[in-house]
Amino acid sequence: MSLHQVTLTIRTPGKQMHEITGEIARELLASGLTRGVVTIFCQHTSASLVIMENADISARRDLEAWLDRLVPEGDPQFTHTLEGADDMPSHIKMALTRTSEQVPFDRGRMLLGRWQGVFLWEHRRAPQERTVVLTFVGE
Repeated sequence: MSLHQVTLTIRTPGKQMHEITGEIARELLASGLTRGVVTIFCQHTSASLVIMENADISARRDLEAWLDRLVPEGDPQFTHTLEGADDMPSHIKMALTRTSEQVPFDRGRMLLGRWQGVFLWEHRRAPQERTVVLTFVGE
């Protein structure tokens, strides 16, 4: 078994899902590995990762809108508001979703389903610079 690890820096324009499937696929090719698993880890407490439909943007927009209704900005019960009205809601959204995903790969290609993509989900309104660690283990 071999290991290949790299850190991606991703600039987000603000609150929405950003597909990173292509960046992961490029790193898989660079790793030289053909079969194994990649762990994708987001190093932040106000952004998360999801595997979601990548064919129709309305599916992502519906999920984003649903989570905004579930955890609205401006809740008067939030005390952690140092960085603004989206501060605590972004942390809750991260906690309700995921900070890591694992995807198997074979023949140098991720084994995602036909309509699946890997997305970095930015929960803050302002543009951010995010880091995502990719760890490929395989042969």
